[in-house]
Amino acid sequence: MRREIAGQVTGYRTQDGAGVKLVRVLGSRTVQEFDPILLLDSFDSMNPDDYIAGFPMHPHRGIETISYVYRGRMTHMDSLGNEDTIGDGEVQWMTAGSGILHEERLPASERLLGVQLWITLPAKDKMAPPAYKSIKNSEIEEIEFDWGKLRILAGEFEGHKGYMSKYLPLDYYDLHINPHASVVLSTDPYSSIMLFTLLGDAYVGDDLVMEKTAVKLTSGNEVEIKATDEKAQVLFISSKRLDEPVAWGGPIVMNTQEELDKAFDDLRKGTFLKDQILY
Repeated sequence: MRREIAGQVTGYRTQDGAGVKLVRVLGSRTVQEFDPILLLDSFDSMNPDDYIAGFPMHPHRGIETISYVYRGRMTHMDSLGNEDTIGDGEVQWMTAGSGILHEERLPASERLLGVQLWITLPAKDKMAPPAYKSIKNSEIEEIEFDWGKLRILAGEFEGHKGYMSKYLPLDYYDLHINPHASVVLSTDPYSSIMLFTLLGDAYVGDDLVMEKTAVKLTSGNEVEIKATDEKAQVLFISSKRLDEPVAWGGPIVMNTQEELDKAFDDLRKGTFLKDQILY
């Protein structure tokens, strides 16, 4: 059975961090529909003034953040002592788990283009040890096809493996589809799948999806994505629904209000970080 569009979200322009201009596509209003993905922020600017203020040091607990910088650079620093820069096609994967402080700097570049996802951790893993992993271009396999190419940012594709998530199954592909070309991807019928049109419009089945739009798919064992008369770059994200309660307060996402209150109480008392020092 072919997957179709169950819903579309185009997002809205806003600012976050120290004044970074972005488009917030997914957020608190889309939690149930896009489970387990909590948030999707899209960045696309040729004006460094839109983003160089960056995201100063701030806390997270209960989630993982996955940043894909297709163009431009992002520098990460955290309370585990990590400092790392990715750029032009690379990925930052941060497990907040029991608690982490981090900052993200966005140096000036010709163009900043990419997305950040927040994925909720299962209840049993909310307090897992925090961790950081950068996925460099040397670790990202690109597979060429007649229709274009597929970059495996995480997970696996037809026997080809990329970085594997520790807590939830996650297949994350960057599809580059040539003008007038189409691709049919086989999918696990039980997986929760969304698409995001990073650049260009694309057809999902028979429905046209405009650029910078998130699409939730119905169940099924395949999906067809087609470019228009221009090239399309589409992000494919497949995971597993959790169907767990969500208590969300700013940068912290837990399962109950009591857990959320405890996290903010830990922040006030200085007990938020577990066995860490702030570098």
